[in-house]
Amino acid sequence: MSIILKVSDLVKRFGSLIAVNEVSFEIREGSCFGLLGPNGAGKTTTIEMMEGIKQPDGGTLHYRGEPLGEAFRNEAGIMFQTTALQEFITVREVMRQFSRFYPHSASIDDLADRYALHEFLDRDTRKLSGGQKQRLLLAMALINQPKILFLDEPTTGLDPQSRHNLWSQVQQVRAQGATILLTTHYMEEAYELCDEIAIMDHGRIIAQDAPDTLLAAHFNDVVVQIHAADIPRDIGEREFQAIYRHDSAHIVTSDVNKTIERLLALNIPLHRLRIRARNLEDLFLELTGKELRA
Repeated sequence: MSIILKVSDLVKRFGSLIAVNEVSFEIREGSCFGLLGPNGAGKTTTIEMMEGIKQPDGGTLHYRGEPLGEAFRNEAGIMFQTTALQEFITVREVMRQFSRFYPHSASIDDLADRYALHEFLDRDTRKLSGGQKQRLLLAMALINQPKILFLDEPTTGLDPQSRHNLWSQVQQVRAQGATILLTTHYMEEAYELCDEIAIMDHGRIIAQDAPDTLLAAHFNDVVVQIHAADIPRDIGEREFQAIYRHDSAHIVTSDVNKTIERLLALNIPLHRLRIRARNLEDLFLELTGKELRA
């Protein structure tokens, strides 16, 4: 695949703070690229520079081999994390308004069909549910039939049904040839949608590759989960260095058979035992730490 967007040595400062510190990566045309990181890692600032909203203090951005310019603005679609829609106008009117920003635009009726908006086209934007608003924002981001689509935490606040529905819609957009750059705090979402991910922390890229490749490079073990009520904390922590989260004890082991034998020897009931492979959440926490970020 050819490179559609190239980020080279990108730098952004806010006073003495270096928010983005010489970040570089490339996005292949037709792929879905995920940019992940804890709060304050610099990913939002990076995305805003890539979108042309903020000017970098150093480094370069190239779209199809050229600096960001008119071609990029006409061919990029953006779905922001939060968008304040104009009030007292209908869904149809806001879509028509956005379509006039571009030299070429998609059919409003076609977008309404694709994203189940026909029933709401004449509804005031203030009266949309969270899921309906997200579908509208995605349709607005696609009004110019973009070649590259920026999705900034598109499923924040959605219920699981609406989240999975939006995943399907994003996959359809990609199947039609668009390149997607996604930011999300949902690791399952990144694993489901992205061909490649980059994890940022303290303004730098600290890991980058396909999700399964990163997991294979960092882990050679699995997690044995047992209901917390079935294994006393003192036994779990002493015998297995178990980590207790919510109602489960998590035992990391590279030898499942030996771990289960020891559990049986300690008379720990196994009827609620579950074994799972390491996932992106494990990787994210290992690389960026578990402390809360402001």
